[in-house]
Amino acid sequence: MVTLRKNQVKRKIKEVRHFSESFKQDIVKQIEQNLITITQVSREHKVTRSAIYKWIYKYSKFLKKGYKYVVEPESDTKKIEYLRERIKELERTVGQKQLQLDFIEKLLELSSKEVGYDIKKKIGSGPYPGFGKTKTNTH
Repeated sequence: MVTLRKNQVKRKIKEVRHFSESFKQDIVKQIEQNLITITQVSREHKVTRSAIYKWIYKYSKFLKKGYKYVVEPESDTKKIEYLRERIKELERTVGQKQLQLDFIEKLLELSSKEVGYDIKKKIGSGPYPGFGKTKTNTH
């Protein structure tokens, strides 16, 4: 056991650790495949983030220093796919409604020819009974 004098400070001995090349390459592969994060590696193996970044720049095929990567989170991808499916569904619905409108227009046209007057004009013309001005009785 080490005894310290009054003015002496207990100094921590710096621990120097060396990691094998295969270990570093394995960690970089896991980071590239999103199996583990840099923070997790740093905490689990007690390695500084800067050391991990050095490993990445040295061993990574994709992650290189000075390049910016645009990464789309999975939740955004799922959301985009959902919205695309929703658009397709709505387009089908609009198409069906358009077919129904075309059918009704054609039905009105054929009915008008058979009856002998324009049903469309009759539908929208004039107020219904009970609406509009009424005659007032004067004595």
